[in-house]
Order: sequence, then structure tokens, then C-alpha cells
Amino acid sequence: MTTQHGNDTGGGTDGVSRRRVLYGTAAAGAATLLPGTRAARAAGRRNAETVAVLGGGMAGLAAAHELIERGFAVTVFERKALGGKARSIPVEGTGKGGRRDLQGEHGFRFFPGFYRNVPDTMRRIPFPGNADGVHDNLFPLSSTRISRNAGRSDVIVPEVLAPGGGSLDLDVLKETLTGLAQQAAAIPASELALFLNRFIVYLTSSDERRLGQWEHVPWWDYMRADGKSEDYRAIMVRFLTRGLVAVKEEVASTKTVGAMGEAFLLSGLGLGTDGGLARMLNAPTNEAWIDPWVRYLRGRGVRFEVGQTAEALEVGGGRVRSVRLVDAAGRRRDAAADWFVCAMPVERATGLLSPAVLALDPSLASMRDLHTEWMNGLQFFLRRSPHGIDQEVNFMDSPWQITAVLQSRLWKHDFARDFGDGKVADCLSLDISDWDTPGIVYGKPAKKCTRAQIAKECWAQMKDHLEDTGRSVLPDDLLHSWFLDPAISWQASAGGNANDEPLMVNTVGSWEKRPEARTRIPNLFMAGDYVRTNVDLATMEGANESGRAAVNALLDASGSPAGRVEMWTLYRPPELDGLKKLDAQRYRAGERNLFDTL
Repeated sequence: MTTQHGNDTGGGTDGVSRRRVLYGTAAAGAATLLPGTRAARAAGRRNAETVAVLGGGMAGLAAAHELIERGFAVTVFERKALGGKARSIPVEGTGKGGRRDLQGEHGFRFFPGFYRNVPDTMRRIPFPGNADGVHDNLFPLSSTRISRNAGRSDVIVPEVLAPGGGSLDLDVLKETLTGLAQQAAAIPASELALFLNRFIVYLTSSDERRLGQWEHVPWWDYMRADGKSEDYRAIMVRFLTRGLVAVKEEVASTKTVGAMGEAFLLSGLGLGTDGGLARMLNAPTNEAWIDPWVRYLRGRGVRFEVGQTAEALEVGGGRVRSVRLVDAAGRRRDAAADWFVCAMPVERATGLLSPAVLALDPSLASMRDLHTEWMNGLQFFLRRSPHGIDQEVNFMDSPWQITAVLQSRLWKHDFARDFGDGKVADCLSLDISDWDTPGIVYGKPAKKCTRAQIAKECWAQMKDHLEDTGRSVLPDDLLHSWFLDPAISWQASAGGNANDEPLMVNTVGSWEKRPEARTRIPNLFMAGDYVRTNVDLATMEGANESGRAAVNALLDASGSPAGRVEMWTLYRPPELDGLKKLDAQRYRAGERNLFDTL
């Protein structure tokens, strides 16, 4: 990759710069070659402007996708593995007799219906036999169990309630109705009214109030959780934060949690959804999505250099000139480019903020104040498929806020035939969302447990929910083996774990500290789940949206005539526009929301 220097910045008030003319010529030449052979496409980009994408996770791949389709020459530098936190992680050495290795995960993939940017990308990734590309590997999640402990009945959303669902199961129906009755009785009517009021207040709050007020109020305070029943705290307050977005309710931004609750409600009503309330993949993530994506991008001309860590940015003349890379052996080199997209996770992106970089854009320094938490996966490989476990299970009262999916109910594979040693019939894939609360076996938080203790603790917490009424769901002989996300590593000297891949979380006031996609450095752009986005949550959707925003900013800065990337926003019911307009007036006048009367 080479850097082009000169006096032209690609700007100009007349809208026709030398860069625009040159780029337009190159783009037109490339367009005459498409569609064509890979060699023809590469030839058409020999004179194209070069982009270094730093990071090959969701944001980096999304940016590379949009850039390569617009005629840029793109190289992706990734330190670890393409796909980032969304990737599959093969358990090396477990495949026998021609079978594939068992598949581990950083965390199972869950696609809420309100995701729109990610599904658009997936439709544009070819997959053999699929008319709609890898998007056709998604299917509706139709069976979810909200599991309680201490003898309380679970609440199940059975397949019969989903479009195309199965036959009525009277035992499931009985358990669900009993569970709903128990929940209704456990939460006082006054607290149910309080929850409804708080939800209505948020739904009718203007953008000004959401950003100016609710962004700075913890979800715990907004929900008036002090002094309320334990069930109100567990269901209405704690689960919506720790269970879904891995952030503690005492510090979670009400703006973010409220927006997610609103999005789930509306998608459940069929509003603003790409398809249903939620979906899952029908195969391991790499097989169903990441590998086809990388193949497609490679075929279009994207270069991938894995095992290369971006260590520093060299600046000069008010721009980024090159990125210093280091490989696993400690060898260093510089890579130059015309444009740079930083798509690294926030805890690593901040390592690039040298004094020289901050001198060009001091606002980036606030990224160092952003907060991360842990949300990592653990897979239990089973000798038999257990009874009484649905596609997805939320262990509502687990100290570690565990959620799980049963892969045999999702994947198109026969486990014993396709994976492992032939003795594994299923996989229970967990997300552990709370690493700071003591568990029930060792009395220690997950951060202080060894890997084996984490596995034993999670198994016990699931049994505490599924077997609290005397039935046997997870007998110990069911367990074949387990696999904990390798990002978690035991540090004996510190008496605890380290996490190589934490998750940025939306704490109160974090919006102001997060960067826009376009920085004050003319050829540096930010992409990642911490960048300001409409979805405003550290998710695959947020990362994808940020990658699109970075590309649009780059197109503007370069003067490119290429079409801008389409971007979707969360659905807002027009029926509430009048109330939101009134709320904006009340907010500017220093008054409460019209419904904020409790």
C-alpha cells in the first residue's frame, strides 16, 4: 500500500476537486470492468485509493465490504481472528474419524428483529443454494424459556405461539400459565403500575430528553428500584441490564436500556423489524456467515493480513501517514495508505491515541473513559440431548446472569455425525453476563474462579433453575466435555482471570465520550461498537452501523462520486410524534414528561 501526498485535500467549496476528478476517472474505469474476473477487478483498482482497515471484526468487515464495492483498494489488518467476537472458535483436536472439531463460541449469536443493517449485509453475501445469501441461514427463534429457581414455575414461549409452530403441548401450556400467575402474584400491583408508567414515560420522551436527561440517569434510579420487591428488581430492572447487555443496573444508561426495551416491544408487534422478534443461525457462525463473507470479500479484492496488531499511528502534515504493525514474533513494519479506518475494540483503539494523534484531535482522549464489562461464552458438550430445555433459556435468578441456547434445536447438523469424536450429541452454549457476583458453589465471582470452577459453577446454576421442582434435566453423566472462551485466562499471580476480549457497555454519560465516525484528522475514521450510532448499543448491529458510517464519512472526505451506504435507524412510531414534540417543549422549559407523575 502506498500513500499519496500533496496539497490537494479533496475539499474545495465548488464541490469539484482534483481528487474527485481523479477518483471519478478511476471509478469509471473500474466500473467498465465489472462484473468480470478477479484479475480484471484487481487491475481496475491498481490506481484506486488505498484504505487500511485496522481490525477484522464486525465493524472492520462491514467497512471493507462497503469500500471494496465502491472501488477502493482495501487491506484489513487483524491481530487475532476474522469475525471478532462473533466468530466460531474450533476446539482444536476434538474432531475424530473425519469429523470436524467441536465448535466453541465467544458467545452464541442472537439477532433481534430490529437489526436492519446486519441483515442487509447478510443478503449481499453469496451462499450456495440460498437466494438471499447468508441471510437465508437465519430462522425465527420460536421457543424461549424464562427459568426461575426456588420451585417457581418457568415461563415458556412455546413453538405453538410462533408462526408455523408445532402442536399444543398441554404440559408446556400448564407450566407457562402457572409461571405467569406466579409472576403476577409476586410483583405487587403498585410495582407493575410503576413499571408501566416508566415505560410510557420513555416511549413519549423526546430525543432531547433522552439524550439530555435519561442518558445521565442510571436504569436503577429511573425504575425507582430502591425499596421495591426482589422480583421487581430481578425481572424489571436486573434482567434487562445484566442479562441482555452485560451492564450493571446501577450504572447502565437509561437512554440505552429504554431504547432496547422499546425496540424489542415494537419488533414484537411487527414494527420496524427485518423478520420476527428474534432469529438465530442454522449452523456455526463461521460456517453460516463469517467464512462466506471473507470468501466474498477476498474474491472482490480485499486483502487480509491476520496476526498483525496495529501498534501506533504515524502522523505528519496533519494526517495519518502509516500504521506500525507488530506480529506474534515481535517483528515490526509500517503500512502506508491514503485512508485509515480504526475498527479495533475500544480498549485497543485507545492504545493508538499517542500525544501526536491527540494533538490533531483532542476529543478522542475521552475514549479512555469508556467502560468495559465481561460477557463471554462457555459450551457444554453433551452425550444426549436433554429434555425440558428449549431453543433458548434465560436463567433469570442465576447470580452470573446466564443465558443459553441448545444447538441441536438450532443447527441443521447431526452432532454425532459431523462433530467431535462421535459421542457428542448436543451442545448447550452459554453466555455469562455477570462476572462480579459470587456464585452458589464456591461463593466467588467468575473473575476469581479457575476455568474448571467456572464450568462447575455454571452447571450448578443451571441445575438450580431446571431441577428445582424435582425433575432431572441435567444429570451429571450427560456431560461429555466443556469449552470456555479462550479470551478468559487464569492469572495465578493475580489470583483471578484476565479477559482479552471485554465488551464496551453503555454507562451513564458515555455518549458524550464516544467518538463520531469522522474524526478531526482528515484521513482517519472510527468504526466499532463504541462509536456513536443510532442503535446505541455494543452489538453486531452497532458495529455494522458504525462501519457504514465510517465509509460514508470517508466517501465525503475523498470526494468520491460513489453512492453512499444505506443506513437504517430504529423504528419510531409516528403516532407518538405529537407527544414527543410536546415533551421537547416541556424539556426545554425545564418541566417533566407529561406522564412522569409518580
